[in-house]
Amino acid sequence: VAALPWAFDVIRWVGVAYLLWLAWQSLRGPRATRTGDVPPSAFRGALVVSLTNPKVILFVLAFVPQFVVPEAGPVLLQFLVFGAVLSLGGFGINALVGVFASGVGRRLARGGQALRWISSGIFVALAARLAVLERS
Repeated sequence: VAALPWAFDVIRWVGVAYLLWLAWQSLRGPRATRTGDVPPSAFRGALVVSLTNPKVILFVLAFVPQFVVPEAGPVLLQFLVFGAVLSLGGFGINALVGVFASGVGRRLARGGQALRWISSGIFVALAARLAVLERS
């Protein structure tokens, strides 16, 4: 992005458009007919996002190597074991958050139209902030 100054503007305006689209979707209301309905593709989408998240990949590549001991056995196997431990820990934490958040979500869903307007306003404010952002 530093080598191509116009790329920052393209990314920024795509972000503004996306935030405004989210604001519009928030105002339209949920697509599910009942509280708690989850579209069948939600799990697949969450899995793809999690597996391709660059922050997670970079974290694992920066964190795990300090625990790998080449003399202790195959390096790939050690990476896989440490990755599995991180994944299981993350799954447990996220499952607990999901369980507790479902109760909070039900209470928030009763807020109806007011909550949609508040959410939409937040997305519009973020889009406005991003629109006036300047390169440093």
